[in-house]
Amino acid sequence: MAKRVFLVVLDSFGLGGAPDEAAFGDEGSNTLAAVLSDSDRPFPGLSRMGLFDIDGEDDPRIIKWKAAQESRPRPIGSYGRLRELSAGKDSTIGHWEIAGVYSSSAQPVYPDGFPSYILEKITAASGRGILCNKPYSGTEVIKDYGEEHMKTGDLIVYTSADSVLQIAAHEDVVPLEELYDICGKCREFMAGADAVGRVIARPFTGSAEEGFTRTSNRKDYTLPSPGTTMLDILKDQGMDVISVGKIKDLFAYRGLTDTIATADNTDGIKRLMDMLDVDFNGLCFVNLVDFDMKYGHRNDIHGYAEAMHEFDDALEKIIPLLNSDDLLILTADHGCDPSTPSTDHSRECVPLLIYGEGFNTPRNMGELAGFGVITSIVFNALLAREYPSALPHLPHELSDDNIYSYVDMTNLKKTATTADIFKLVDDAIDRGAASVCVQPCFVADAASRAEGRLNICTVIGFPNGYSTTAVKKYEAEDAIANGASEIDMVININFIKSRRFDEAALEIGILAEAVHKKGAILKVIIETCDLTETEKKMLCNIVTVQGADFIKTSTGFGSAGATVEDVRLMRHYCGSMVQVKAAGGIRDEATARAMIEAGASRIGASGLK
Repeated sequence: MAKRVFLVVLDSFGLGGAPDEAAFGDEGSNTLAAVLSDSDRPFPGLSRMGLFDIDGEDDPRIIKWKAAQESRPRPIGSYGRLRELSAGKDSTIGHWEIAGVYSSSAQPVYPDGFPSYILEKITAASGRGILCNKPYSGTEVIKDYGEEHMKTGDLIVYTSADSVLQIAAHEDVVPLEELYDICGKCREFMAGADAVGRVIARPFTGSAEEGFTRTSNRKDYTLPSPGTTMLDILKDQGMDVISVGKIKDLFAYRGLTDTIATADNTDGIKRLMDMLDVDFNGLCFVNLVDFDMKYGHRNDIHGYAEAMHEFDDALEKIIPLLNSDDLLILTADHGCDPSTPSTDHSRECVPLLIYGEGFNTPRNMGELAGFGVITSIVFNALLAREYPSALPHLPHELSDDNIYSYVDMTNLKKTATTADIFKLVDDAIDRGAASVCVQPCFVADAASRAEGRLNICTVIGFPNGYSTTAVKKYEAEDAIANGASEIDMVININFIKSRRFDEAALEIGILAEAVHKKGAILKVIIETCDLTETEKKMLCNIVTVQGADFIKTSTGFGSAGATVEDVRLMRHYCGSMVQVKAAGGIRDEATARAMIEAGASRIGASGLK
């Protein structure tokens, strides 16, 4: 269960490939491909988040960029693409869908300007005339109409490719409060078929001689969401819901407990990083708008790419600063391909990149229908409860008078039957064994037979250890759900031999966290017969640091089993919280006691004489 979720919208960062792109006139649009066409520079942070492993990245520009990379960091979390289901491709509808509200119709746009009846209402509400009434760049419109506005006092009314009604006015000609009042009145009558996503007050200052400049006193009058959003529900549940950037405007300030304004992407990234040091419980919802506003709409491929590199550089710093109970989600609200003739948003799929609590193993999620998938992920992260296993690990006392109190009685034969497992369980209970160790397919049978009288152990990634971390984690969680309370996992020896120690360590830590959450314990099998003494010492340290409960010598399926020397080394180099299990080739009580004398507190054996 997460304490903090950081949901970051890379505004307009589409992946192309929307199945209904033709209906929106956006065939072939692909914002990611356009960005990658700028240069071959790598994106290590986004690579780690899985951006370049998402299904369907078949645009030649993406293929060319990937081919130019000498290497790319491997994904560390879950990744996939999201298909929008709502009828529009604007920011408001995209964010609403992210927050769980789907829209069956698009918000209105006015590519030819507003009809006369709307202009008449604006004039009636303001008592002023109107200039422009066209789709226009906000910086260009004040350049072209600012002087006439200064002379006449008429309002500069314009729109864009988005569903917006924008009114620009000089602060010395139309005081801010008057402009805000006019826009508030417009919000009231821009309803029904004319319910634009936003009415925006755009004040500016300056002169015709020195140039006009938009000020920071912009104010948005957003159409409220027609339904209850994720933000509303989280706030009602007593959680923090913090807006960074224009999230507050897109949700009409509803469902929020705090708002943080941003000046641009650089400021937004800084505010996001500042929030990593804030102790809150809930959602930090961030929008980085420059990708869309400054670069997508202006067909500035290089600017878009540079902005993505700025975020990627920050991401490399953000990932290590996340707490163990944090969740980071990266996505987008639509596309805005800067390489097409259009300056409008583009109908594209968007990325879903997740890392952190519950999503710390690489997994390809494929294509998922509906941005609202994000709402489910956030709810599950913040509101779902963790339940321990129905059969948690049982306390067990060791007795020098009973060698079997040290023993995991084991049957991992490929020809074992259910009857063999039942007999193993019965014998273990009679002899006071520490546990039985059985194949994963027999865990449920063994647990049913034991009826809570005995710990059930099973093996994960067995016997070679080269399964992926995601597979091992799933195996472990499935085994615990079936009744296992002890998990013996095999390390990835291939990683050790490749000197990829960080990845081997991360895997152990992920398994330890997952196992402990369910009240079970983790034993790490290092297969000593395949290791150098230096590697053994290093693994003792790794196992200790990653919080496993035991380090285990062998699978019993390697070229050699446990030795007294290895047990002694492991006991010496492991921390005091890590116990040692000796396994492999231990067939009599004398050998078992020699291992115990050397420092083992658990023995793995199929039988002792």
